[in-house]
Amino acid sequence: MIHSTAIVYPGAQIADDAEIGPYAVIGPNVKIGRGTKVGPHAVIEGWTEIGENNTIFQMASVGAVPQDLKYKGEETYLKIGNGNTIREFATLHLGTVTGDGETTVGDGNLFMAYCHVAHDCHIGSHVVMANSATLAGHVTVQDYAILGGLCAIHQFCTVGESVMIGGGTMVANDIPPYTIVTGEGRENSLRGLNLIGLKRRGFSEETVSGLKKAYRILTFSGLKLNEAVERMKNEVPQLPEVVNFISFIENAKRGIPGR
Repeated sequence: MIHSTAIVYPGAQIADDAEIGPYAVIGPNVKIGRGTKVGPHAVIEGWTEIGENNTIFQMASVGAVPQDLKYKGEETYLKIGNGNTIREFATLHLGTVTGDGETTVGDGNLFMAYCHVAHDCHIGSHVVMANSATLAGHVTVQDYAILGGLCAIHQFCTVGESVMIGGGTMVANDIPPYTIVTGEGRENSLRGLNLIGLKRRGFSEETVSGLKKAYRILTFSGLKLNEAVERMKNEVPQLPEVVNFISFIENAKRGIPGR
């Protein structure tokens, strides 16, 4: 299943039924799991572990050294789960010793063409990054988030679960789960709840109602953030998703849009 023109360095561990396409390059410290397909001219290098049933398209660059001037060739990692799709010219980089030492990707994600995942990022599962969406270093993206084309996320930001980020948005804050955000840098604006995303995930009417009430308190009450949090705790049924929403806001390290 390895094309005769592919370059596979000694030491690489490739499952018997993985496919390596023409002119692909697989580095000596790479591990590739069962059912994974690597397209023509893709380059997989570094200390990279790739799980099962992933599809890596032509010209993708996976496991390259970080774009960090402090990186001096240390043994750091990129760990990718199962069932991910990495499209043309997408780039996913190793971690750094000044960060977490690894970049991680969960399961069932779609990285469209020209996406970039920088060092020490942590991507959950079922995330979609549209064309040319870009993550700076140390970014966390939680499950089911959708990042619109050409958006960019500042270092150390966290994008919450089921967030929708509009195309071209420059994100400099933490984005609370279940919300939609658009805008530029510190001028990011929350645009409401991601109701279509919540419906697709099968959230109950009770849950959506609770999130709506919490969101209204956050954005329209005119209260200071700590006061809004206390009001949400006291007036909104503490369903798991509501608790997640409130906890995220309380622990946001880079603030949230509009606050």
